Amino acid sequence: MTLEAKDLARPDEKREFGHGEMELVELPGVTVGRAHMHPGWRWSNDVKPIVGTESCQQPHTMYVLSGKIHIVMDDGQEADVEAGQSAVVSPGHDAWVVGDEDFVAIDWTAAATYATAPE
Repeated sequence: MTLEAKDLARPDEKREFGHGEMELVELPGVTVGRAHMHPGWRWSNDVKPIVGTESCQQPHTMYVLSGKIHIVMDDGQEADVEAGQSAVVSPGHDAWVVGDEDFVAIDWTAAATYATAPE
């Protein structure tokens, strides 16, 4: 039996990338991340130079706490995801913050390897 809780305000790790950062906590079987993307953040400008892929190849399962992000999939699909919404996003996309409010989301699919250089 497992019971463990951690506070994202005291993360195990913090990653910074351009106009954004992610706080991470490691729990048994899952890494949970809180992403903060500030106005001006765009994946292709802020994370692409770190990972070296043409589009984000991370899957995301997220719940949005504040702000709005626009996502464009490699196949042309587009959507805004905003505060109060949950979303699943497959690999193969670009994204950017819409408006002047920080985009803050909890992600428990991509957090472990998001914005890390390939090995």
